[in-house]
Amino acid sequence: MPKPDIAALPRHIAIIMDGNGRWAEQQGKPRIMGHRAGVESVQDIVRAARELGIGVLTLYAFSTENWKRPPLEVQALMGLLKTFLESELTTMVRNNVSLRCIGQKDRIPQEVRKVMDRVIQETAGNTGLILNLALSYGGRSEITQAVQAIARKCVDGVLSPETIDQAVLEQHLYTAGLPDPDLLIRTGGETRLSNFLLWQASYAELYFTEILWPDFRKQDLLTAILDFQKRQRRFGKTGKQAEQTHDH
Repeated sequence: MPKPDIAALPRHIAIIMDGNGRWAEQQGKPRIMGHRAGVESVQDIVRAARELGIGVLTLYAFSTENWKRPPLEVQALMGLLKTFLESELTTMVRNNVSLRCIGQKDRIPQEVRKVMDRVIQETAGNTGLILNLALSYGGRSEITQAVQAIARKCVDGVLSPETIDQAVLEQHLYTAGLPDPDLLIRTGGETRLSNFLLWQASYAELYFTEILWPDFRKQDLLTAILDFQKRQRRFGKTGKQAEQTHDH
């Protein structure tokens, strides 16, 4: 298998980690076993992204819609998250990885949030890979809360409506300060965004694979990156213009 071009790697990769439940069902196991197996994929992909020199890896770990799942499954998922954060802290510190979390953090159970905040704090000084977990995250609710925050500033006289542009809106999103994803991967065979990074993914290259998340490993990530590197990203320009920009 050819190796990706290190000079043309995506700066930010976002992944919709889909298929844990189906993976478990196919094996006649309870759904939570699929989520548990999915944690191994997370560890493998984080390691691979770090070794490649990717700047940001955003993982869609839990959506605002996931709260509608059976309470026992939600509870088990939150337990897994807590265990993952506790066990990965030393690895993150050792490997210069910093943790960030985006989403409605106030909905996360307090004992999980405590661990999450501690890991964020203890890895804040790290300068390598940013591991960005989307937890209790929804793209529409993110944009809604950004608009509310901007509206409040207008009411308070801090902002005037005429000065609101895309940059102002971006500063009020959860991802403020992070580059937009260049490559968005979805595992598990579905081909939709499912309310993930709706604003940020406007120009992302989308890559869909049938592979269920617990089976997705470094090799599969490399395949997605190679596919990404074959594409021409025009951002509204003609192919010729894009090539000229690229050559400079």
